[in-house]
Amino acid sequence: MPFVRVELVALCVIEDRLQVLLSQREEEPYKGKWGLPGGVLRIDLDGSLEAAAQRVAQERLNMRLPNLGQVAAVGGADRDPRAPWAMSVVFRSLVQADLEATPGKRVQALNWRPVSELFSDNPLAFDHADLVQHAVRAVQREIAEMRFPMGWVPEPFTYGELQALSEAVLGTSLDKVTFRRRMDAAGMALPLEGQMRAAGAHRPAQLYRFTPEPAL
Repeated sequence: MPFVRVELVALCVIEDRLQVLLSQREEEPYKGKWGLPGGVLRIDLDGSLEAAAQRVAQERLNMRLPNLGQVAAVGGADRDPRAPWAMSVVFRSLVQADLEATPGKRVQALNWRPVSELFSDNPLAFDHADLVQHAVRAVQREIAEMRFPMGWVPEPFTYGELQALSEAVLGTSLDKVTFRRRMDAAGMALPLEGQMRAAGAHRPAQLYRFTPEPAL
């Protein structure tokens, strides 16, 4: 059986930029380097890949992650010096800025870093920058299709706030009228009657909540 790990790509919009949560490694290989929080699949503990991802999140970040979704499985002979062949199953989670993660087992520190800066002079451990790209591309497809992960957007929200978050993920501007028309046509948000949010010199904006998912 190959050396199998799960890697966690927690993404958040901070200061209008898409950022990823990185952990500083406490042990070799790449001791002291920054990379993704992750851990080895334990067939004695993990009933599924998602269960493994949540266990690793609890061990490394001292919390569970919302809206976990598998985005890639990457394997090869030269990925990890600890094994002749290693595979990583990559999960993404979109989180709010007040995420209360703290360093757990084998983690010296945690830090948010803009996704756009991952290929600087101080690269990440292993091939983790490439794994982040897998997750970012998957998330961008979701947001482009207006599929907003549960728990990612603080509620209630205005259309302007939701559009700004979407633009930060996509890395591009969106047409205001088209965005609002698509939201209304999809019926995914409910206006909160009589509830508005002041917007500086502009007129107050309508507040919304996402439409509840139908019960199974």
